[in-house]
Amino acid sequence: MYREKLLLLALLLAISVTACSSKDKATDSNDANKKSPKPTLITVTQVKNQSIEITEEAIGSLEGLTNPTVSAEVAARVIKIHVNTGEAVKKGQLIVTLDATDVNLQRNEAQTEVARIKAQLANQAKTVERSQALVNKKFISQNAVDNDVAQQNVLKEQLAGAEARVNTINHSGSKTKLYAPTSGNIEKKLVDDGEFVRIGDPMLLIVAKDRLRAHLPFPEHIGAQLKPGLKVRLSTPTSNKTVEVVIHELKPMIVEGNRSVDVIADVFDVQGWQPGASVTGSVILGDQAAAMMAPEQSVVLRPAGEVVYVVRDNKAYQTKVKTGLRKNGLVEITEGLHENDTIVVDGAGFLTDKALVKLAGDATQKNKPAK
Repeated sequence: MYREKLLLLALLLAISVTACSSKDKATDSNDANKKSPKPTLITVTQVKNQSIEITEEAIGSLEGLTNPTVSAEVAARVIKIHVNTGEAVKKGQLIVTLDATDVNLQRNEAQTEVARIKAQLANQAKTVERSQALVNKKFISQNAVDNDVAQQNVLKEQLAGAEARVNTINHSGSKTKLYAPTSGNIEKKLVDDGEFVRIGDPMLLIVAKDRLRAHLPFPEHIGAQLKPGLKVRLSTPTSNKTVEVVIHELKPMIVEGNRSVDVIADVFDVQGWQPGASVTGSVILGDQAAAMMAPEQSVVLRPAGEVVYVVRDNKAYQTKVKTGLRKNGLVEITEGLHENDTIVVDGAGFLTDKALVKLAGDATQKNKPAK
């Protein structure tokens, strides 16, 4: 009996030792798993050679090529301003009516003078006719007829002058109604109903939006590459439409304030573009047939300089690179990579050399050709 108890106790002790040993091994395994580094989730892309445009960008301003100020051409009182600030007007639309009373009185006076001279001329014509008949009968000398003819010619010249004055007054009378010289919008009203204006007094400012000029200040160091005829893409915050035009001209002098070259390009009939707005211009200087492009977020700054991480066998290897052009979120890699290298895009900033990596699902980004 005693011997059986000893055997049972030895068996229980052996089982207890085995269990403790297994637990210790499991604990050691868990600790090892906790201490091993976890792979970083990333997305990748392949480096490709592609054609890109070589461009230079600048921010400038738009001005209107046609911004007429409507001024008074006769001295008169304003009867009616037919438009308000901000209102759109069309070319030939009546915009101002002035008091024509004085002009009408002057016209009546001038027409009366014309009628008087015509009456005198008609009477003088009869006098010449009678005098000529008397000369033919040798009752008077030819000198008398010559004097009558001369007087008739004087009256003819006076009539021409009086009729010219009527035409002048009629022309002035037409200026009491002012019409829009171009289509556009009323920028400012400078007078109001009932005010008296003199010749040359400004009354309205019209801003035309159909003919605009872009002024783009480019750095002087690229001035030698700029010339009329180069393509330039323009965009403005007031419109989502981008237009492509050509450089119209370059200002001959460097702008003293910012040492820039003033590049001028004209824009016609673009909906939503406004004078005074800012404009972004991108001049196309040329094309590069083959450029190795990578996403900008793939290039990170490290103590060694600019680097990218090349993925091989689930590890990211740090590779120092040299960069060039930047365009549409892509950067040109001039040294350090080869075509079809797989590089890290998202997550590159969290990596070190030879770090373990894991693709985030099957998300693989592709380079898009630069526009």
